[in-house]
Amino acid sequence: MTGFPLAFVIEDYMDQAIVFSKALEMAGYRVETILDGAAAKQRLNEVTPALIVLDLHIPKVTGEMLLQQIRSEERFRQTRVVLATADNLLAERLRPMADLTLLKPISFVQLNQLAQRLLTH
Repeated sequence: MTGFPLAFVIEDYMDQAIVFSKALEMAGYRVETILDGAAAKQRLNEVTPALIVLDLHIPKVTGEMLLQQIRSEERFRQTRVVLATADNLLAERLRPMADLTLLKPISFVQLNQLAQRLLTH
């Protein structure tokens, strides 16, 4: 499975993380699920994923802080970031830094179709 591009699902709500992960796997990604911001920060220091689905309200290190880290490093230039949040105001403010912004609830089909499109571009 190493030939598939790597995607991170950074989401603290396990049921949602499972849905996001399955949608991305079915779209052709190898997926790592990360449940808090500190663990995500550590993994981002080690690996450069092709796609990140990022919840903005996660424990330990916020999604906003992770997004700023991602966008400040050249090695993430090709990494696509999809914000997944119920916080419309924060999403609107961060929209220029993201490739896509999805407001929760997000369906399996919606994320799967978007991930397939990102994979082909």
